[in-house]
Amino acid sequence: MPEQPAQPGTEQQSAVRVGSGAVAITTATVLPIFLLGALSVQVGAELGFDPAALGLIVSAYFGVSALVSLPVGKLVEKLGSRRTSRIALVGAAISMLLIAALARSYAAVVGIVLLGAWTNVMGQLSTNLTLARAMPARRLGLSFGVKQACVPLATLLAGLAVPAVGLTVGWRWAYVIAAGMALGALAVAPRGSGPEERSAARKADRATGALAVVGIAAGLGAASSTGLSIFLVASAVDQGVAPGLAGLVLTLGSVVAVVMRMLHGWLADRRAGGHVAVVAGSLLLGAAGVVLLAVPGSVALVVGTVLGFGLGWSWPGLLQFAVVRLNPSAPAAATAIVQVGVYAGGCLGPVGFGLLATGISFAAAWIVAAVAMLIAGIGVLVGRRMLLRHRDAARARDLPAGVPAGR
Repeated sequence: MPEQPAQPGTEQQSAVRVGSGAVAITTATVLPIFLLGALSVQVGAELGFDPAALGLIVSAYFGVSALVSLPVGKLVEKLGSRRTSRIALVGAAISMLLIAALARSYAAVVGIVLLGAWTNVMGQLSTNLTLARAMPARRLGLSFGVKQACVPLATLLAGLAVPAVGLTVGWRWAYVIAAGMALGALAVAPRGSGPEERSAARKADRATGALAVVGIAAGLGAASSTGLSIFLVASAVDQGVAPGLAGLVLTLGSVVAVVMRMLHGWLADRRAGGHVAVVAGSLLLGAAGVVLLAVPGSVALVVGTVLGFGLGWSWPGLLQFAVVRLNPSAPAAATAIVQVGVYAGGCLGPVGFGLLATGISFAAAWIVAAVAMLIAGIGVLVGRRMLLRHRDAARARDLPAGVPAGR
């Protein structure tokens, strides 16, 4: 793939600066919700809420994220990634400081967390725009893979905050320190792009219908995958697996997911196309792994987890990369359309899985999750066909009369 020229409003900077800055922004802006999950025992003990109440907060957080994704995407395109990435970091820091200072009840926690949900959305979309505009084309796939792999990094940092801060000086100081980290990320944030004028023709080139189909499919995949990460240990223990082994298997799955996200990106830079098809294949094979989680036994648990995590939840970075490649004129707005589905899946997936597991069984919940992931893979293939048709139609419009469009 040939190198792309620098986009308007984007200053030249090293790939390392762009990539490391994107990782810092993504990690810092997703920390508020992950910290709440990691410190839920300490926060819940002080403020008087249980794990079920925590689940409602997380679901509502992703629900709000889905609602604000499209308007935030338009704002990022309008203002540019240079400004919006810094707004996201400051917003995340303020949100965490407010939790540390003002969270004196469950209602206060809910209000502050939901009011700050936009910071994660803006952080994600601003880094997408920065990578699309400033990252060399030969490294773009890997950069998206690394960016999405840093989400588990935020989980790791949140987990470390429990023994290091939460159990020593108190959970509120963990939020203060995390707020400092978010403000510190301003120093390494890439310069990014400035505001860019958008013409009506370029807006029309976004293939909104096709992206909506891909977003719905991604939402189904995300719904299944969030159930995998949240309920795997509880399901394994319910089947008779020792809690320690179940925890180790979850750790294994997380490591595999991180490696596969980066591997997907690395391989994408070495392919001429077919990235959306790889996403679909990952979902279809991941569904086979999720089915195995309904089967009792340690072997089925390990194999199902490796396939479910390693393939079924390895595709977010690759999908964002593919959407950016197919929509270079408006990468933030285009990925925002897909992210609506992903956030909606994160909102509804845990609730639906929990209801099925409680009302019927974990085995039934895993089978339904596998079917959802299977449908997601098929839906991505349908969306891919629509995207290719849109691309070919756009090429045909741009060619002089009498010149074949080709494929």
